[in-house]
Amino acid sequence: MTRILVIYTGGTIGMKQNPETGALQPFNFEQIREEMPVLKKFNFTIDAISFHPLIDSSDVQPDFWIKLCRAIAENYDKYSGFVILHGTDTMAYTASALSFMLGNLEKPVILTGSQLPIGAIRTDGMENMVSAIEIAATRYRGRPCISEVCIFFGTKLLRGNRTTKDSAELFGAFRSGNYPFLAEAGIHIKFNHNNIHRTGQWGKPLHLHTNLDTNVAVLKIFPGLNPQLMKNILSLPELRAVVLETYGSGNAPTTRWFIDTLKAASDRGLILINVTSCPTGGVNMEKYANGLTLKEVGVISGYDMTTEAAICKLFLLLGQEGDNEVVKLLWQKNISGEMTIN
Repeated sequence: MTRILVIYTGGTIGMKQNPETGALQPFNFEQIREEMPVLKKFNFTIDAISFHPLIDSSDVQPDFWIKLCRAIAENYDKYSGFVILHGTDTMAYTASALSFMLGNLEKPVILTGSQLPIGAIRTDGMENMVSAIEIAATRYRGRPCISEVCIFFGTKLLRGNRTTKDSAELFGAFRSGNYPFLAEAGIHIKFNHNNIHRTGQWGKPLHLHTNLDTNVAVLKIFPGLNPQLMKNILSLPELRAVVLETYGSGNAPTTRWFIDTLKAASDRGLILINVTSCPTGGVNMEKYANGLTLKEVGVISGYDMTTEAAICKLFLLLGQEGDNEVVKLLWQKNISGEMTIN
């Protein structure tokens, strides 16, 4: 029997207006069918649990991801799929983190939320939640149609670790600039099966990776970057890795101080990952002389990864391995479809 577990962690989607005071308040997800009668039309079981306390997604930290992973693991054998209701601000970070932390995942984990409370006029929350539940329950050739961590928002199902929040106002709040959508909801939900991850070996037990090392920084490259500020960041004593957000296909200044600072950091063993600040496209450090110079001083390509995915992947790899040189080798492995290696 198909059973879907809805996990409400917080966020706009779970709010409704008090008819007497007009104030927004969380509604009771433990009585989800009474709160949302439309769910009674599904001919499968839908249960719900809520985090206590609820969390604003702006307050999300790695310990929240660990708590979420454990909630999924505790219920993994009881349910066919999982829908996580989450605030939009850090949803792409959570989706990326879970895609690395939930090893051997064979069931759908769909994150969704809304721009308007589910009790508001013109809310997008109802459609997002209903569609996410239907997708989580869909089977294909006797297996779950989706067996990865995804975000459903607007009308699109997106691979979680390929996703970035794109708008604070539009109902289509997320984009996946470098990977096609996995499904689209219209009158029917149409799946793009060629884009969906299919595990080669079924039957492996879920394996949680909860040892995370967060000694990571992000350095956005921009004209006028202060040399001393950059040196100070790269010299932080506990720092193990830095994500460099560069121009275009992975370019950055070639001024002597800039290159010397990167080389000194790389020589000390610091991991330097190059991702593009562009919404689409990836890093190719051999395309231009500037990018090639970065490669020569030890900067590593982040290919077409999002910043969110790069950060979360580093958290995982650093938590698993204490030797930065080994982490550099492990970085090249595509763990859960987070990058395209040409």
